[in-house]
Amino acid sequence: MKDKINKFKEWIEESDNIVFFGGAGVSTESGIPDFRSKDGLYNQHYKYPPEVILSHTFFINNTEEFYCFYKSKLNSLKYNPNITHIKLVELEKKGKLQAIVTQNIDGLHQKAESKKVLELHGSIYRNYCMNCKKFYDAKYVFKSKGIPKCSCGGIIKPDVVLYEEGLDETTIENAIRVIQNADMLIIAGTSLTVYPASSLINYFKGKKLVLINKDSTPYDNKADLVINDSLGKVFSKIQF
Repeated sequence: MKDKINKFKEWIEESDNIVFFGGAGVSTESGIPDFRSKDGLYNQHYKYPPEVILSHTFFINNTEEFYCFYKSKLNSLKYNPNITHIKLVELEKKGKLQAIVTQNIDGLHQKAESKKVLELHGSIYRNYCMNCKKFYDAKYVFKSKGIPKCSCGGIIKPDVVLYEEGLDETTIENAIRVIQNADMLIIAGTSLTVYPASSLINYFKGKKLVLINKDSTPYDNKADLVINDSLGKVFSKIQF
């Protein structure tokens, strides 16, 4: 493991166009539960399966039930960035990290003060009235009782990508562009099983593809370096 960490450090030093692609595992060490691990949200028991609750159809037809789950399980306002978020900010300030592509909706990268963040699945911090498109912040939504309503009477919807909804095309295009141009791609804290986000790895043309995850992924055989350990342990050993 020590040799792998040293190789990781060496590659960072050699690279000036690094892109970080992260999943739920980036935020678990801040205390935010992931979805697919044995203790994740998808393995807990609810009135409806989380995959059903977090679908567009369910939001439209069972809006109050949706918000009951959303407010109790996806409110990340109280959580703070961890060592991985902090180290990525340092990398960005040194001009090495060009972009973060994230599957997370918790906003912790921005809270840590990363500047270039592409949020594939949206963010809890952006919420819009479905009627007049007026913007509302996360505090308004999470503090509301029942279904959050706009001043015009319309229902407010979080700007997060639900099941059955497509990803924002501009965000996808920007993610593809930065990955294509990167000389080093760090993929961390993701099982790489969620499509289409997982397919973005195929656009990388560089020679330093690093996968950091506790468990193996379907793309391990494509990586130039695989580190099966927690992100906190890995990034705490990186000094810039």
